[in-house]
Amino acid sequence: MCTYTTEFAEITGSGKGKDGWFALNTATVYYDHPVHAQAAHTLNIDFGDGRPGNRVAVELTAASARELMAAIDRALSSVPADLLT
Repeated sequence: MCTYTTEFAEITGSGKGKDGWFALNTATVYYDHPVHAQAAHTLNIDFGDGRPGNRVAVELTAASARELMAAIDRALSSVPADLLT
């Protein structure tokens, strides 16, 4: 079952696409059927710059998405506060 729940985030970063590196300013996150991953449903994240077709897409199983969140939290928790800007 698809929830059709979609979350949006304004981000700052860079991504590498077919034409090289580009600035990222949006992240779209939703749980739905994947296009490529071998799973019935995945957490899908599209990182982009607002231009159609200029994006980096990720499809993760729910377990993988949770592990990624935990790894991000562990990595950021080990950084001195004055470096987190």
